Amino acid sequence: MSVALLSAAAVALDALLGEPRRWHPLVAFGRFADRIEQRFNSGGRGWRSHGVTAWIIAVVPLTLLATALSWAPLVGWLVDILALYLALGLRSLGEHVEPVARALRGGDLDEARRRVGYLVSRETADLDETAVARAATESVLENGSDAVFAALFWFAVAGAPGVVLYRLSNTLDAMWGYRNERFERFGWAAAKIDDGLNYIPARLVALTYAVLGKTRLALKCWRTQGPTWDSPNAGPVMAAGAGALGVELGGAAVYHGQLHQRPPLGEGEPASADAIDRGWQLVQRGVWLWLLILCLGAEFYA
Repeated sequence: MSVALLSAAAVALDALLGEPRRWHPLVAFGRFADRIEQRFNSGGRGWRSHGVTAWIIAVVPLTLLATALSWAPLVGWLVDILALYLALGLRSLGEHVEPVARALRGGDLDEARRRVGYLVSRETADLDETAVARAATESVLENGSDAVFAALFWFAVAGAPGVVLYRLSNTLDAMWGYRNERFERFGWAAAKIDDGLNYIPARLVALTYAVLGKTRLALKCWRTQGPTWDSPNAGPVMAAGAGALGVELGGAAVYHGQLHQRPPLGEGEPASADAIDRGWQLVQRGVWLWLLILCLGAEFYA
């Protein structure tokens, strides 16, 4: 079965079922990763070498298992579909961002703040309507890249082993990749590996956003604003996405009690509930475009 058909099946399964409500493998992996971190980084005393060792123990055996299962006769294609389905978060992303837009339209700022708090790590209790919309729009653009497009990319490159390697690495970055006293050294490997795995997908996503939106403005924002962002991958994605939507993102945000003056992203109108909806639609249309490209590629090489 072609990569295009396998990818389409996994996307359809995600649209139909969403994320598993119980017994999600990534939840179990997160508990496993916590135990590994406690073993190798007790009291935040782990060094970079400990972080590398912990990453290998957490990721490599499961990636090898996915490789063996995907090569199994008769059921290998089913393993491929399930691996990509479990790595995707398209429907879940919509289920998280749409309530924020609805709450803003209904004038319920407290509910919008509560809902956007599920999406972002910044403090949301004092955000005004524009800041809530800005946070949600940034989240849908960035999480679309991390939770959807990068998974599709690595599945197209290496099947189930590729998507398992990517999703586990991305999960460890979310758990260990912080620049604080506890994880500065130990989490270095997880952060750098995730940056490497996302480098090409992030730029393909930025190009996708540009093609499907205000192309010239998106390319301009990508070129001029993307490099100003701390993250080498989130910068291009969110700058291009903001330009594609013609909306202003970035700016000041409070993380863990500290005010961070982030560079501006995009150009145009202030963020709003409409910007959240258009960002979500941009991600959805991008998925259809990627599936179409995979199908055309399969026909070309057939």
